[in-house]
Amino acid sequence: MRIVFWNIRAGGGTRVERIARQLAGWAPDAVALCEFRATPPSLELARSLAALGLGHQCTTADRARPAANRLLIAARWPLRRLRLGAEPEGPGRWLSAVVEAPRPLTLGAMHVPNRVSGRKDLFYAELLAWLGRWRRGPLLMLGDTNSGRPGIDEETPVFGPKEEAWLDALERLGWRDAFRLVRGRARAYTWYSPNRGNGFRIDQAFVNHELQPRLRGVRYDWGRRARPRAATPSDHAALLLDLRG
Repeated sequence: MRIVFWNIRAGGGTRVERIARQLAGWAPDAVALCEFRATPPSLELARSLAALGLGHQCTTADRARPAANRLLIAARWPLRRLRLGAEPEGPGRWLSAVVEAPRPLTLGAMHVPNRVSGRKDLFYAELLAWLGRWRRGPLLMLGDTNSGRPGIDEETPVFGPKEEAWLDALERLGWRDAFRLVRGRARAYTWYSPNRGNGFRIDQAFVNHELQPRLRGVRYDWGRRARPRAATPSDHAALLLDLRG
C-alpha cells in the first residue's frame, strides 16, 4: 500500500493539473492533502483523484470559506470518518478516517499551526490528549507539523524545546517518526524559507506500534518539473510511504 501526503500550497491554483499528473505518477492507494480548499482548482483536483481510482474522499474544506486552507483524504477503499470528540479544534486542521482496505488502518491528517498564530501549543496538547486515549489499532498520522528536532531537521535554528518536547511525547505514546525509523539521522528538508532559502523538515509521518512492522519505505519527493528550471508543483516536498498489505 502506498500513501502520499502533500502540502499542495494554497489550494493548488494553476498548478492542479501538474499536481494531479504527479500524483498519478506515484500511483498511491491513499492520499492526504494539506492546504486543500473549497475553490474550483482544489475541487478539480479532487475530481482528478477520483478519476485515478481514489474516489472515496472526505475533507474539512469549508464552502462558506472556500479560500481557507483545509485537508483532504482520498483512498481506493471506503473511508469512515472518525469524530471521536475532544479532537484538536483548530479549524479544519485535523482529519481522521478509517481506510477500509484489506488490512484496515486509520489515517490522521494534520496541519499544525505555526508559532506566530498563538495556537501551536494548544494544538500540541489537544492532539496528545486524543492520542493518549487511542485504542483502535493501526494509526498513521501525516502532516505539515511546522515542527522538527533542533539541530537535525533545520539548516538554521528555528525549532526549540517545545517542538522537541512534543515529538518526545509522541514517541512516548508509541508514535515513531517514520522517516527516522527508516533513515536514521539522515538529513532531508521538505520546505525552504522564501526569504533566506533555509531548509526545514516539517512534513512528517508517525506510525504507532501496530503499524511499525508494516513500514517498508519512506521518502520525500519534490515532483517532476514541467521543464528545466521551472518551479516544482508545490513549495513542499511530498512524503511517500510504502506499507505491507
